[in-house]
Amino acid sequence: MSKGIDIYRTQTSTRAFGSPSRYYQGKGEIDNIGKYIADLGSNASIIIDGYLFDEMKLKIQAILPKELEVGFFSFGGECSDKEIDSFVKYADEMNAEVIIGLGGGKTLDVAKAASHKINAKLIICPSAASTDAPTSALSVVYTEEGVHSHCYYFKTNPDIVLVDSNIIKNAPVRLLVSGMGDAIATYFETMSNEHSDSANYIGSGYRRTRLSLAVAELCYNIITEKGIHAKIEAENHICTDILEDVIEANILLSGLGFENAGCSIAHAIASGLSVLRDGDGYLHGEKVAYGVLVQHVLEGYSEEKLIKLIEFYLEIGLPTTLSDMNIVANLENVEAIAKKSIVDFGPISKFVTIDYLCACILSADKFAEKMKDAYR
Repeated sequence: MSKGIDIYRTQTSTRAFGSPSRYYQGKGEIDNIGKYIADLGSNASIIIDGYLFDEMKLKIQAILPKELEVGFFSFGGECSDKEIDSFVKYADEMNAEVIIGLGGGKTLDVAKAASHKINAKLIICPSAASTDAPTSALSVVYTEEGVHSHCYYFKTNPDIVLVDSNIIKNAPVRLLVSGMGDAIATYFETMSNEHSDSANYIGSGYRRTRLSLAVAELCYNIITEKGIHAKIEAENHICTDILEDVIEANILLSGLGFENAGCSIAHAIASGLSVLRDGDGYLHGEKVAYGVLVQHVLEGYSEEKLIKLIEFYLEIGLPTTLSDMNIVANLENVEAIAKKSIVDFGPISKFVTIDYLCACILSADKFAEKMKDAYR
């Protein structure tokens, strides 16, 4: 059992739980987008990932009811304040009643921020099961260079989360695996915050409900029990209930879990990794997955549990060492990661020094390197 790290101790005995108003997941579900837009308004602006823009614009235009007015905006590639402001200006000029985000996590975060800036309804359509961003009431903002900057927290979650499993099964498999890395952290971070009674991300921060703990555990169980099989299905563009379950775990269960229980060390490490340019080519969930290994060392999990997790990572294709992300495990890089982690998750500095966090990173890294040698 981990001892838990007190990220932000809650100041109330009140429990709170937040979620999107509606969640739809199924094959071909994007074909119903016109009906869902019409339920919320008659004028919409949609931001779409650049690589999907031409294909999805044509598809959506072909299925929209004639009475709907919809404008299309191509995502520029980074969820920065500049990108948010550009989309806000576009949507505002259209008098959009509904904002739609279609794409990866950063595209969706731009849509979320824009909808709250102009007080519009929000539909979120993930193009991959790569993160738990779709269901949440927050946006993670980066500099234009891709370094984590800050977060926006909103009073409400998306009105609709619309997941088309056909789109997900045809997305790059690496994105699905990255989503598993992000999702698997949900359980360990939830347990950390439960043990330390740290506040969640609902409003000003409340205690966790029993439901949030159950969701986190279910999320972990689905990923570890079905993740390898789901990856094989995605590699072959097959979608049975096995892949559907992992999609739900990556998006819905992980989203509900992290927001209603809070993040911890794994996400702090992922944020710290963003400061190193050598790791730019690696995804959020991959970095979070590595952060889980560091959290295991920091919180004193058993060697048996750490071995089990690393074995799963090696089987599924998640990074287990800094070198897996093209980062040299020298003291300079490790100190940079530790300092950025503590800056972005400031309260941990009350319990963890930079030197000790560096030691935990190096310990996890060396242990995983030894495991990799044995696995080969």
